[in-house]
Amino acid sequence: MKKEIITLAHGSGGKPTQDLIENHILPRFGNPALKQLLDSALLECPGRIAFTSDAFTVRPIFFPGGDIGKLAVSGSVNDLAALAAEPLFLSASFILEEGLEIGELDEVLESMSKTCAETGIALVTGDTKVVEKGAGDKLYIASSAIGIRRQNPDPHPSLISPGDAILITGPVGDHEIAVLQAREHFFRELELESDCAPLWPLIKSLLAAGLKVKAMRDPTRGGLATVLAELARASRLCLQIEESRVPVKSSVLAACEMLGLDPLYLACEGRMVIIVSEESAQEALTILRAHPLGAQAAIIGEVLEKPEGRALLSTRIGGRRILAPLSGEQLPRIC
Repeated sequence: MKKEIITLAHGSGGKPTQDLIENHILPRFGNPALKQLLDSALLECPGRIAFTSDAFTVRPIFFPGGDIGKLAVSGSVNDLAALAAEPLFLSASFILEEGLEIGELDEVLESMSKTCAETGIALVTGDTKVVEKGAGDKLYIASSAIGIRRQNPDPHPSLISPGDAILITGPVGDHEIAVLQAREHFFRELELESDCAPLWPLIKSLLAAGLKVKAMRDPTRGGLATVLAELARASRLCLQIEESRVPVKSSVLAACEMLGLDPLYLACEGRMVIIVSEESAQEALTILRAHPLGAQAAIIGEVLEKPEGRALLSTRIGGRRILAPLSGEQLPRIC
C-alpha cells in the first residue's frame, strides 16, 4: 500500500492544509481555543505569567525514550517549570519537509497530545509550513508557551546564598547519548534511553509542600556543568559539586569512556538543577524521590562564597577543577 506523504500543497493554505489540520491535528488537540481556528488564540490569563519560546530540530526525529513531539512539549514545559510557572497554553509551528510520511507526523502528534495531557498544558494555536524535499530534515517544531507563576518571589540566581544546597533530579547525560545511539547506531549492546519528560508535575510537588526554591535550571545543551557555570556567574558565588554524588547511569558512563566525552557536559531533557536552603535540602530530596520523575534525585553540592563566579568539581581523587561553560558543540541537533 502506498504511504501518504506531505506535499507542497499541504503548505498552500488551501484544502490540503485544511485537511491536515482537521484530520490530523484537531482530533488530537481538541480544546475550545484551538477549535475556533482563528488567527490568534483568545485566552484568559489571570495573575502573573511567564512566557517562553523555543525551537526543536533533533535528528533523528524518533529516538529511544522520545521523539521530536515529546521533546517540543517537554522543553517548553520545563522552561516554564524552571521559573515555578504552571504551564497553561502552548503554540506549535510545524516546518514539514516535502515527502515526510503522514504516518510519521501522526506519531509525533500523538506523542505531543499525550505529553500535553500528562502536564495539563493545552495546544491552542500554531502554524504549518512545507519546504521542498531536501530543504529540511523531515520535521522541525517551533514552540511558545505561557504559564502562571506559582512562587513569590520567583526562583532567580539573585536569591542564592552561601550554604545553599544543589540538587539534581536524576542521572545526567541520558538524552544526548540516546540521540547519538539513534543517529550513528553506536552502542547497540548498551541500554540507552532519553530522559525526555515534562517536569512540571515534579516541581509542582515541591511547591505544594510549601518549599521555597531559590533557583532552577534545566541542563539541556551544555549539560550540568554549563548550567552550574551560568548560575555561578549570575549569582557571583561559587557552586561546588562532588563528582561522586552526581548520578550517571553505567551505560552512559560506558559510552562516554568509549568516546572520550564528559557526562557533565551532556544534554538532558528531563532533569532539573534545583537550589534550596541548606535547611530545606533533605525535605526537598524526600519530596523529589517520592515522585517517579525524581526517584534518583541527589544532593550533589553546595554554594560557597568564594571563588566568586566559579563552578567547581570536587573530584573522586581529592582535587578540584573548574567547570567552565561548554565551548563549541559536542553533538549538534540534539534538541
